[in-house]
Amino acid sequence: MQAEPEVSSRIKSSLESGDGPRISAARTAGIALFLLTALNLFNFIDRYILPGVQPLVQKEFGVNDAQIGLLTTAFFFTYMLVAPLTGWLGDRFPRKPLIIGGALLWSAATLYTAWVHSYDTLLIRHAIVGIGEATFSIFAPALLADFYPERDRNRILSIFYVTIPVGGALGYLTGGVLGQHYGWRMPFFIAALPGVLIALGFWIFVKEPKRGSADKLASTLDRATLHGLARNPGFWCATLGLAMWTFAVGGISTFLPTFFVRFANMSVAKAGTVTGGLTVVCGLLGTVIGGWLGQLWLRRNSRALYLISAWGSVLAIPAAALVFFGPRSFFLPAAFVAEFFLFLNTGPLNTAIVNSVAAPIRATAISVNLFVIHALGDAFSPALIGKLSDATNLRTGLSITLITLALSGVILFVGARYAPMLSKSPER
Repeated sequence: MQAEPEVSSRIKSSLESGDGPRISAARTAGIALFLLTALNLFNFIDRYILPGVQPLVQKEFGVNDAQIGLLTTAFFFTYMLVAPLTGWLGDRFPRKPLIIGGALLWSAATLYTAWVHSYDTLLIRHAIVGIGEATFSIFAPALLADFYPERDRNRILSIFYVTIPVGGALGYLTGGVLGQHYGWRMPFFIAALPGVLIALGFWIFVKEPKRGSADKLASTLDRATLHGLARNPGFWCATLGLAMWTFAVGGISTFLPTFFVRFANMSVAKAGTVTGGLTVVCGLLGTVIGGWLGQLWLRRNSRALYLISAWGSVLAIPAAALVFFGPRSFFLPAAFVAEFFLFLNTGPLNTAIVNSVAAPIRATAISVNLFVIHALGDAFSPALIGKLSDATNLRTGLSITLITLALSGVILFVGARYAPMLSKSPER
């Protein structure tokens, strides 16, 4: 039997008792999920416009693969350096104004891109966007965790993180198509305004819940203190496994449109369209099916969130290898399979991280997670792949992602032993 979601239980109770505030709380949770998901969508649209227009940027500024990879590295470098401070703020101050401030900052920096006319200025712009996105990426899942209990969070965060493939795809498409016809700056200009409007709606319609109000697991020392976080194996295995996955996905997403331009003889617009189409279809399927399988498996096995994430990384390896080194006729079907498996863990692995800690340190733990996954992952993988590509070729550069995917799978299989034991789902 399927578990009855916490918010649904509140609505049912409210209808039976006539308790208006409970209906209001449930409605607020739904509005918060909708608006935060919409903000996350434009977060990733902005992030993936650059890969869609990279060949155009390289042509205008005369930069090589290492320099173009450095733009993404600059973004994630500031992203990870800001994360510890924002995590500290999120566990001590209301998160609602912090979320809005971050959204406004990255929207303003995105708008500013329309007037960038040098590589160095574009580098600074990317670094500023990293600051704004870091605040949002830490506070949004922590806030959602206070609306929904542990067993429902995989479902909720799978919805929230489905914006990664959808936003990435729209970023590729917007960048590739509009960039080729109207110049590479235009897509950034168009992507700026929606974030401002959604942030305004969030300010008006969402009331912040009490911190930890939805937690069901006990706040033990290893889950609720910074000292305990340092020796929390469930948290660290999920974090390190995600870091190796992030290295691979960050590098692949940065260079896949360029790979298609060079090795499949596609135009910039077609490469952006194909990459965007693959990302949205595979990402949606992978994220939805991964979240569904995780929720189903979680009823019988508390380790499910780790296990499905581990299998996703491992099963993506042969398909990715076929993309990098196989014949041209295999590029698209192999890329489809690889991206599907890569996105299986989107909801489950992020939920495993959120559930591994208690509310008093949740924002801090997410900030530590973000610092580690980007420090060991995509903060330097695009630049490293770019340097290896300049020295050899892009196929060889991308091949290092296969090693980190294997490491991700191994770490997550080990981490499954330390998954928190969730109570069994109540039957209807």
